[in-house]
Amino acid sequence: MALALARKYRPSTFSDLIGQESVSKTLSLALESEKLSHAYLFSGIRGSGKTSTARIFAKALLCEKGPTNNPCQVCEHCVMANEGRHMDIIEMDAASNRGIEDIKELIEHTKYKPSMGRFKIFIIDEVHMLTVQAFNALLKTLEEPPEFVKFILATTDPLKLPSTILSRTQHFRFKKLPQKVIGEHLGFILGKEGVEYNDDALQIIARSAQGSMRDALTLLDQAIVYADGLIDTPSVTNMLGVVDPEVLESLISSILNKRKEEIIAFTNEYAAYEAEMIIDELTLHLRDKLLNGAPELTTLTIELFFKILADGKKLLSTGASGDFVLLLTLFKMLESMEIHTIDSMIHKLQNELSIDKNISQTAASESPKEREKPLVNKP
Repeated sequence: MALALARKYRPSTFSDLIGQESVSKTLSLALESEKLSHAYLFSGIRGSGKTSTARIFAKALLCEKGPTNNPCQVCEHCVMANEGRHMDIIEMDAASNRGIEDIKELIEHTKYKPSMGRFKIFIIDEVHMLTVQAFNALLKTLEEPPEFVKFILATTDPLKLPSTILSRTQHFRFKKLPQKVIGEHLGFILGKEGVEYNDDALQIIARSAQGSMRDALTLLDQAIVYADGLIDTPSVTNMLGVVDPEVLESLISSILNKRKEEIIAFTNEYAAYEAEMIIDELTLHLRDKLLNGAPELTTLTIELFFKILADGKKLLSTGASGDFVLLLTLFKMLESMEIHTIDSMIHKLQNELSIDKNISQTAASESPKEREKPLVNKP
């Protein structure tokens, strides 16, 4: 059975981590100088590398050459850590083990020295899911653990953590990965896998992942199966159920040029697609336009379109018909261009009136003698 790409290409060293250079550098320096804390907190969106980094850091602490920022990968500790069977690396998922009894059991383990390594490392994932009672039970141990104990907490929602927990940990914030970085890494993996692709298709996958490398790799797994040899734009858009960027570009053009018939044709052709998805795709498309610069779209126009799309999403939340809301939203965008044109005309007229007024004031300020001077000198 083929191994999922997210597992096959899971980072095993700090240099393998994608898009988290500041976190990697800080942890590497801490290991190199042996200035280690007893508790760390990794926060960020799902699939940003929190758990992978925790495992790499744990391996770096236990490596025979360690603590080191470059684990050897061949010693007994590294091999067992890579295989997920090291006795001194204890992982707990707080989403399913969130009660006080679960934490009491974990605290009991902290009393005993490591079985084979220099440290006993506890990785608690989704730590924000712990109950208030569980947090209170963990607090004392987290504040003054035995010298051989290290805690690594991971969460997607650090705001839900008590301030007493936050103040007792070194907090590392994992960034959302940029679309370009994800796309480049997907291309690297497909090159290793020997699968043909085009860059536009990978960018669509990267955008759909919304900053999560794990989500991107999961989608890439699906794309490899679905595309059957070549991952291109049509296969990816069909697989994801999203609209081709070129079609969105054409739709924006229809709105800007007030071609109502083409807008209606679009809604008919994509009637089987979810209205919310199309609105989201349009929003992302406009964001790309704003970042990359689009002469046909001013910043004010993009802002106006964004507000209309946001109103459309609110209407969908009321249970209104998706087809109707989408058509209404697109028509509002079209009509906003008329309003925008009228506003431009008013602004232009105001400028012209202002110029005329300035000319009149200048003329009025001239002295009577200057006004009485003949335009042509008599011979």
